[in-house]
Amino acid sequence: MPPLTPVVKNILIINVILFVFGMLATSMNPELATKFQVYMSGHYPLSEFFFPTQVVTHMFMHGSISHIFFNMFGIIIFGATLEKLWGPKRFLIYYFFTGVGAFFLHMFIFGFEVYQSFGSFFPEMSALPERAQQYINYSGVVGASGALFGLLLAFGMLFPNTKLYLIFFPVGIKAKYFVIGYGLLELYSGLSNNQGDNVAHFAHLGGMLFGFILLKRWQKSKNTFY
Repeated sequence: MPPLTPVVKNILIINVILFVFGMLATSMNPELATKFQVYMSGHYPLSEFFFPTQVVTHMFMHGSISHIFFNMFGIIIFGATLEKLWGPKRFLIYYFFTGVGAFFLHMFIFGFEVYQSFGSFFPEMSALPERAQQYINYSGVVGASGALFGLLLAFGMLFPNTKLYLIFFPVGIKAKYFVIGYGLLELYSGLSNNQGDNVAHFAHLGGMLFGFILLKRWQKSKNTFY
């Protein structure tokens, strides 16, 4: 467990504060909790609950204790190392770039599903079946997972031979193979589109894709990734 760095520490604090607020609101004022969740979560632009700020705010919302725990744990493990390497400014740019990129790829895939069903990325909502309207309006995405996968990608590219040890598989796996394997698993899961799977697999892939693009851009301007 690396020591907390400034940006990682603040990301952790903001996420925990918002999660605790959501939990308290749920028990004390369910109506407020619902509004808070709806307006902070990321929605498709056609949804009546979409606000441009959700491109960022969705990154600080989580659906359960396990969701926020594993995301924050991963950000501490990989983010602190990268922030120490890059410095706070470059790390913060990378974190938000990958998180926003994850949002855009997820919404593009969501929009493509809408296009396949109704022939347009932005059909007239009033002309859609009620079930479709509810699906578009209330399908929200939350979590820092997109940015986390961007961090994982960067760690794998910068420290490819560092061995990672999983709790349930205590055998060292080189970071580069772990990243490739995890990416392929997310792609397979996303394409499978299994019913009941509420994981935003393409958001994860979006974080990795945009992370790769930014790292390559930085590599062109210098002899190293940093």
